[in-house]
Amino acid sequence: MSLNILKSLSMSDTILERIILEIPKPETESTGNVFHDLLSCVIEQQIHYRSTKKIFQKMLNAANLENLAPDNFVSFEEKAFGNSKVSMSKYETINGILEFWQTNQIDWKSISDDKVVSLLSSIKGIGKWTIDMILLYTLQRPNVFPYDDFHLKQIMVNLYGLNRETKLKAQMLEVAHYWGENKSLAVLYLLAWKDFNKKQIGIRLN
Repeated sequence: MSLNILKSLSMSDTILERIILEIPKPETESTGNVFHDLLSCVIEQQIHYRSTKKIFQKMLNAANLENLAPDNFVSFEEKAFGNSKVSMSKYETINGILEFWQTNQIDWKSISDDKVVSLLSSIKGIGKWTIDMILLYTLQRPNVFPYDDFHLKQIMVNLYGLNRETKLKAQMLEVAHYWGENKSLAVLYLLAWKDFNKKQIGIRLN
């Protein structure tokens, strides 16, 4: 993590500056597996390493799998879907993902953000939030701002005094404008700040 990036974010946003000084740098996880993480987002409505319910992880455990891929999906489906409730719309999206992988071979790490968006949005049921999660966590792109993320909305409303009732997206984008092309790191700090404070409250209560 470049100190110049941290310095730039701190100078552009006093609230973010305080957070950067207050908490440890966020440690991000990545499977590097777009297929795996897409299925996580669709099934659990959350990328699995941000999840508290661990639905997707429990399904992987039931199938005795660590990483999901098209060639082991049949086993996953047979062993994990029996005890899990998956809606018809989710199942259709899952089938769409499988069909896409069966007909496309893509080096996700080498293509641009715009190309990732174009390809993934061609799969029925895959929307902006899911694609942002793939860009932010799986591919670890530096300039991602998932303004549709529920937790990020909550955090920014509370920290920046935004009005959730009036053009919230525009207000969030205005704040994020000052982060330049380092929006991903700013977002990760904000999300980490929420988790950090939850843990601190838990420690005090115990």
